[in-house]
Amino acid sequence: MNQRLKVLILADECNPEWPSLPIVGYKYAREIAQHCDVTIATHVRNRENIEKAADGLDVVYLDTEYIAAPMFKLARWLRGGEEVAWSTSMIMNYLPYLAFEREVWKHFKPALKAGDFDLVHRITPMSPTLPSYIAHKLKLPFLIGPLNGNLDWPKAFQAEQAREKEKLRGLRNLYKFLPFARSTYDRAAAVLTAFEHTRADLTRVEGARIVMVPEIGFDPAIFHADGTKAAGQRGTEGKMHFLYAGRLVPYKLPELPIRAFAASAALRGHHLHILGSGPEEERMRAVIADFGLQDCVTLEGRKTQVEVAELMRKCDGFIFPSIRELGAGVVIEAMACGMHCLVADYGAPGALAAAGRGDAVPIAPLEEMVEGFTAALERCVAEPAYMEACALRGQAYAEGAFTWAQKGVHAEALYRAVLAGEDLRRFNFS
Repeated sequence: MNQRLKVLILADECNPEWPSLPIVGYKYAREIAQHCDVTIATHVRNRENIEKAADGLDVVYLDTEYIAAPMFKLARWLRGGEEVAWSTSMIMNYLPYLAFEREVWKHFKPALKAGDFDLVHRITPMSPTLPSYIAHKLKLPFLIGPLNGNLDWPKAFQAEQAREKEKLRGLRNLYKFLPFARSTYDRAAAVLTAFEHTRADLTRVEGARIVMVPEIGFDPAIFHADGTKAAGQRGTEGKMHFLYAGRLVPYKLPELPIRAFAASAALRGHHLHILGSGPEEERMRAVIADFGLQDCVTLEGRKTQVEVAELMRKCDGFIFPSIRELGAGVVIEAMACGMHCLVADYGAPGALAAAGRGDAVPIAPLEEMVEGFTAALERCVAEPAYMEACALRGQAYAEGAFTWAQKGVHAEALYRAVLAGEDLRRFNFS
């Protein structure tokens, strides 16, 4: 039997109760710890929720509030809150993140130099624009990722880009000239990257060190299709149920499904459920009222993961028209629940729904996209067997490689290949 590897995981964002990146970082680290002797270095802000989870992880909490707190306040002021202007958020996180890794180096320097770890793996942050302070200092293998970023705004949606306050997006590529950017990717033994839009950004990294693997995963204890009917057969009295789940922000186009229902008498005979909250909610309520859709569209508000999964098992189709989605873990969760997925064919959702696993509607100006989604939805209600076939392919795809347990197995095998100097191409996700 192979001796368990000793791995230092860097995960500034690692929290079992915070959505999006923090919970992804936590679940990934937790699964790797099932196969390796893991020490997790994370920020002190995560202590309460990690300890509440009581998963028995070896965690070291580092405090950089001396710079993280004032920079967060400045970023929130510049962004006008925390819902939009993500490019501004990334820019404001550059110094705080370098400070975090500097604290990692100060704390673990003796152990790293003494050979107490076999390798170091940075799993969060996942933005390619935030470099590593310690990569060039290490004598042992350093892995970074899965990274996800570098998805441009579609030109047809400049109004949504303005509402998202993404004026600083044009400065993004300057990160390649900032301190530590080059050494991060020159030094990395392996760079894990989620999708092709991120791979294209990593021009300094040759293919032999790239491992294509999406960062997203799902918990089959929560997201599953057990005890439910096939997609297209879950409603009553001939009425299908469709679901949108996500933040109600401009780039996710949460009002598009409502406009599709407004445009089609056939769809108004079915029901649309919208989960989530955000700054677009008032606009959406106005659209519902303007078209008199109160009887077929329900704003459900924000729900827990368990509640989201329960509603996914009750609904036939998942509508996700987001025009700038980097990871789209919610699409994999919907597939795991046996739903037929209808997505915008751009970024991660389009890749996930390819090969007949769902409907990917081409990116176009808003009115054309409404027409595209309307036509796809009308086909669904007219052809339940088509929905079922797509949903089954999607479910098999999700269950085949996206459970968190599978990701833990993949990580350990990759680590051993790195240490053995093996070809890493066999670890690419397909």
